Amino acid sequence: MLVVAACGEGTEPTARPTATDSSASTPTAGAPTEEPTPTEVPLPSDEPVPTETPAPTEDVPSAEPTPSDGSGTAAECTGTDANREFYVSVANAVDWPVFCPALPSGWFVDAGSYRLAGGGWMKIAYRGPGGARLELSEGHFCGDADGCVPDGADGGPAAFGSLDGTLVIGSDGRHAVVADRGSSPTWVAIGSGLDVEVFTGFVADLVPVIGG
Repeated sequence: MLVVAACGEGTEPTARPTATDSSASTPTAGAPTEEPTPTEVPLPSDEPVPTETPAPTEDVPSAEPTPSDGSGTAAECTGTDANREFYVSVANAVDWPVFCPALPSGWFVDAGSYRLAGGGWMKIAYRGPGGARLELSEGHFCGDADGCVPDGADGGPAAFGSLDGTLVIGSDGRHAVVADRGSSPTWVAIGSGLDVEVFTGFVADLVPVIGG
């Protein structure tokens, strides 16, 4: 498995994530090929992944994400070049929309992986100041009618990038936005350590990634 790189400053290296499927082979960085698809592919990276959430005292999660130039390319995605190449690799290989976040400074990629079999899915997580966390799951990853979201109350309509979704106010302190709940593909964002307004702002401003 390949590992994503941290995009925050002052972070420490950690162990690379390992594949959950023992039969998976480890591909080289870059876009998937036409060869037999491994069960699960980690995010390509040549750099280490931090072990802990940075704790800067001046950086606080903001409701204002990094300004987008509206190009719809991976250049707008928070993270390193390797992180952005990960999104392009997925977008090139699947037939459903892929989204990435454009987050304020102080956020970095924690871990990510994708799978091409069965229509494909992608999962990626970001950590921010004060232990805040944002997780994205996209594609054919959920086989449950509940939509693979935390238990909680219906918070009304909320956008997942350009998709129409629903906000879930989690009973465990997390919040979620889900688009096409109970379907496949589906899109889910889960936030913790974030005010609901900040979280929904991040998710509404997710950037569509165009492969190529």
